[in-house]
Amino acid sequence: MPLPRTRGTALRQRLAELRGPSVPPKALDARALAALAANPGCRRRALLDGAGVDKAALAGALGSPSAFGQSQFAFMRGNAFEARVKADGGAELLRLVHEKLDPTAAEPDEALVPDLAAVGPEGRAARTALALREATQALTWALLDHPMLALDVAGSPAFLEPDAVVVHPDGSWTVVEIKSFPMLDGSADPAKVGAAARQAAVYVLALEEVAARLGAGAQERDGTPAAVVRHRILLVCPKDFSNLPAASPVDIRKQRAVTRRQLARLTRIEEIADALPEGACFAPELPPNELAAAVESVPATYAPECLAACEMAFHCRARSRAEGAVTSYGRSLRAELGGLGTVDDVLAAAHGAAGDADDPAVAALRRAARLRAEALATREGSACH
Repeated sequence: MPLPRTRGTALRQRLAELRGPSVPPKALDARALAALAANPGCRRRALLDGAGVDKAALAGALGSPSAFGQSQFAFMRGNAFEARVKADGGAELLRLVHEKLDPTAAEPDEALVPDLAAVGPEGRAARTALALREATQALTWALLDHPMLALDVAGSPAFLEPDAVVVHPDGSWTVVEIKSFPMLDGSADPAKVGAAARQAAVYVLALEEVAARLGAGAQERDGTPAAVVRHRILLVCPKDFSNLPAASPVDIRKQRAVTRRQLARLTRIEEIADALPEGACFAPELPPNELAAAVESVPATYAPECLAACEMAFHCRARSRAEGAVTSYGRSLRAELGGLGTVDDVLAAAHGAAGDADDPAVAALRRAARLRAEALATREGSACH
């Protein structure tokens, strides 16, 4: 939900101060929004992304440059594969959508492929909305190649560009994600599929905003079907290391729900900003000690998964390790240890120097410590003989 005008203006001004008066905002994209959903408890990332801070430049200024990003080779390979999938007016792509998601519909022999060119992201988003409305009313297949969608994020529009959106003859809309990682024997790397699903969930939310603006109840006015955004997207990947496309439907309802909750939290980033010390700023040109103090004033929730999703991951990992935080070893371990948040706490509990003996985590640690001590004693005894 957009912020009230005065509140939204004040928030944008506050975020601009945090970013630095001469630093332009870095636009949020679907990857950044999806990464927020992957780590919803990280207040640091929520604030930095909400303020439009260039996290790669910030990490470099802090002395922890990021290796996050796609290689030039992977980028070129992905573009070549996408061009093959969309060749001949997207005939192969539409065939895959028909086969995997809508086999009872008419064959997509003829499909609309509207021109989405316009000036600026706002113009392209408006042209995309018009094309979606016209395709829905036409009751035929349509392929929108790289449409532009606008999603309200903390009172400001984030412009997003999915690989493709397909309009079905029944008026429903499907997001298509084209990735360059392989699909072997009909399945792909679960971690990569999960990342693609989170990214697609952002596009689905943006499409739902378009449907709401167009008025999904148009059926009552002119007889055309209401626009429905499908919650099963189509993931298209190379088949078995070839350049031939293979496709699989992916249900993204869970990812959509998580992303929607996280984006709702972003509308309250002013609460995080208000807790910062006076004068805090994330401009990369500041002295490193001032910059580090500003960054450390915002709580972070580091986990190993951040290395694949956030430019600040190396900096946060170093701080997490220095503090002995158990999250450095993974969220699953952190969840099993309950209230034991540091390695020192865990060791103290294991050796009986701290912790409640009735706590299941503490009891398990002490039992493990006893078993280890017994095993070591047995080994030493065997060595003596």
